[in-house]
Amino acid sequence: MPLHGTDDPDNDLAVIRIKNLRLRTHIGIKEDEIKNRQDVVINAVIRYYADRAVAFNHIEQALNYRTITKEVIAHVEDNRFLLLERMTREVLDLIMAHEPVLAAQVEIDKPHALRFADSVSITLSAARDTRLGR
Repeated sequence: MPLHGTDDPDNDLAVIRIKNLRLRTHIGIKEDEIKNRQDVVINAVIRYYADRAVAFNHIEQALNYRTITKEVIAHVEDNRFLLLERMTREVLDLIMAHEPVLAAQVEIDKPHALRFADSVSITLSAARDTRLGR
C-alpha cells in the first residue's frame, strides 16, 4: 500500500457508496404505474480524489455526498419516468455534474416489477478518466 504523498495516481482515491436509498416516484408505462408512485431503490458508487479532505480535514475540501443525495432525492421524486434506463441515466448525469467526481456507477432497482422476482435493476457507469472506469 503506498504511503501518503507518493506519486501513485490512486493515492487518496476515495470511494463513496450510497446504499439502498429508497424513494417513491412515477416510473413505468402501464396505466397504474402512471397514476401511482412506486418504490425504487438507488445504489451509487462515487469516486473522487480525497487528498485535500485528508490533508486539511475540512468539509469544504470533501465531496459533499449529502448535497448529491438531496439532489438525487428531489430529481427522482419530482419527475416522471417511462423507463428505468432513463431514470438511471439522469441520476448518473446529476452525480457526474459535480466536478470532483472522477467516476460513478448507479444502479436503480424497481421492486416487484416482475412476478416471482424481488426486483429488476439497471446499472450505468461513467468516468472522466478511463483508468477509473473499471
